[in-house]
Amino acid sequence: MRDFRFGFNVFDIASREGFAEQCRRAERYGYDTALVPDHLGSPAPFPTLVAAADATERLRVGTFVLNAGFWNPHLLAREVATADRLTGGRLELGLGAGHMKWEFDAAGLPWEPFGARAGRLVETIEELGRLFGASGYAERRAVDEHYGLAGLTPVQRSGFGGTGPPLLVGGTGDTVLRAAARYADIVGIAGVRQAKGAPPGTFDLCTAEQAGERVRFVREQAGERADGLEWNLLVQHVAVTGDRRAEAERLGAAQLRNLTTEEILDTPFVLIGTEAQIAERLREGRERFGFSYITVHSPFMDALGPIIDRLR
Repeated sequence: MRDFRFGFNVFDIASREGFAEQCRRAERYGYDTALVPDHLGSPAPFPTLVAAADATERLRVGTFVLNAGFWNPHLLAREVATADRLTGGRLELGLGAGHMKWEFDAAGLPWEPFGARAGRLVETIEELGRLFGASGYAERRAVDEHYGLAGLTPVQRSGFGGTGPPLLVGGTGDTVLRAAARYADIVGIAGVRQAKGAPPGTFDLCTAEQAGERVRFVREQAGERADGLEWNLLVQHVAVTGDRRAEAERLGAAQLRNLTTEEILDTPFVLIGTEAQIAERLREGRERFGFSYITVHSPFMDALGPIIDRLR
């Protein structure tokens, strides 16, 4: 059974100083990774994670997750190799298929069916592996030889078949999770699904049963790779309280209308209770599903922080 790791997902940067202090506070709590999503209106991933690494001594950093539809693989390879070097080999690369139609519209990019977006994710992973494995992350050009440039390669050689940083693939649908089973070092289960019949970007939270089914699906697809995978859980809500049921009822009425109170209390994607109860829930989730890499959104970083010591 893997030891726990903890990450927090950065949504905003109020100031350079404030962000640096947030990262240092996370490091004091015992968080392992500062993670940055890839959404329009949110901080740009790579400058943010380099700044997080600069502000801290040991904190790893990662994308959580990049929208493959936004990135040209060659340009992404350059960003990844540069960030891995500037962070001293502390980078984790998270990739996904993208799920917010309005972002594609705003960026002037075509909104493709999910199968096409998932296919682009696979193409991106395969091309990154090829580029990282080639000399200088891409084929040497005559200009490189003329100027004596050595070429740019990632520091880490653990992911992408031993050519790049660790790869996290995150999602919920079959196609993306098949890609995770085949290529990823870390499988991210976000716990949200497109609501049936609703506009793109309208989500329902998964139940514990659905989480278990998704884990079983990946393990079946991964075959011999399954036992080597690390499992990431994206927690959508944390509430430290002595009255679990009252908070679950409030949350159901306000946000999680697709779940019953019992389902809210049981789902691994919501943590409610005293610090001791939440710690026990995480232990149960590791035993039940395999989730050992726990990520929370930054508004809940301070709520989970004091609980980390209980799980070391």
